Amino acid sequence: MGFTIFVVVLLLLVIITLFAGIKSVPQGNEWTQERFGKFQRTLKPGLNLIIPYIDQIGRKVNMMEQVFDVPSQEIITKDNALVTVDAVVFYQVLDAAKASYEVRNLEQAVLNLTMTNIRTVTGSMDLDELLSNRDTINAKLLVVVDEATEPWGVKVTRIEVKDIKPPADLVASMARQMKAEREKRANILDAEGFRQAAILKADGEKQAAVLKAEGEKQAAFMEAEARERRAQAEAEATRVVSQAIAGGNVQAVNYFIAQQYVEALRDVASAPNQKTLILPIEATSILGSLQGIAEVAKEAFGPGQSQPAQMPPMPQMPRQPQPVQPVPVSSPVPVGAVPPKRQG
Repeated sequence: MGFTIFVVVLLLLVIITLFAGIKSVPQGNEWTQERFGKFQRTLKPGLNLIIPYIDQIGRKVNMMEQVFDVPSQEIITKDNALVTVDAVVFYQVLDAAKASYEVRNLEQAVLNLTMTNIRTVTGSMDLDELLSNRDTINAKLLVVVDEATEPWGVKVTRIEVKDIKPPADLVASMARQMKAEREKRANILDAEGFRQAAILKADGEKQAAVLKAEGEKQAAFMEAEARERRAQAEAEATRVVSQAIAGGNVQAVNYFIAQQYVEALRDVASAPNQKTLILPIEATSILGSLQGIAEVAKEAFGPGQSQPAQMPPMPQMPRQPQPVQPVPVSSPVPVGAVPPKRQG
């Protein structure tokens, strides 16, 4: 009976010893092995063997990248502005032994080191520089804190400033300053726009005046050329009529006078503000002058020449002033009629 108890106790002791000598380290962690309280080695992830009752596990260190928040703190900037700053820190343990035995309470040490360096870096800047250069602040903090934690076997991978809060009155002053600056820029843009518009308008008026002068110059040249051609045409017409009269064709005189008369009436009647044409009654007596012109031409060329078509005798009208009667423009005008001639 006593032997059986001894065997059972011995088996239990062996089992306990085996469990005490076999250690399974999870992934992402490293354990330190101590022998009689002194660091012996680092146990890597997986199955590890130690000497039971002599070696023991010292520290269990998380080797994964870790993050913690830096609490808000009030900082006075270089230009004496009071701001509240908070941040976040990312770090990773590279050496489990140093992180375990070189510093006590690693996370608290990194936190205090980060807070003091945030105060140092941000306090050396003006408020405007502080608000606009967060990347510069993050880079400076990372360099300083990572260098300080290197003896602890820690790698600080990133430090980010989360928020910078100026006082409420300072925020209001900044808002007014920003509004004034934007209004200034808007006024400058408006003035520049008005200036450019005035320049463009003046340039357009200048070009319009130049084009107008060029057009008037061209129109004057064309009008002069037209007058010259009309003069040439009238001279040619006069020459042809003169030749016709010299050749014995007295009818050309009647045609020439009648054409001028019709054109004169057409110009008067085609006026846009002309509704009624007023002619004196005695003006019809000028038609009788055509008969006198024919008689003079017949005496000049002799009785053997060809006689032109005789026009019917026109009644002689008294030369005293007579009342005038309106004649509608639409009334037909005889083809052989001549323009009225005013009596002296």
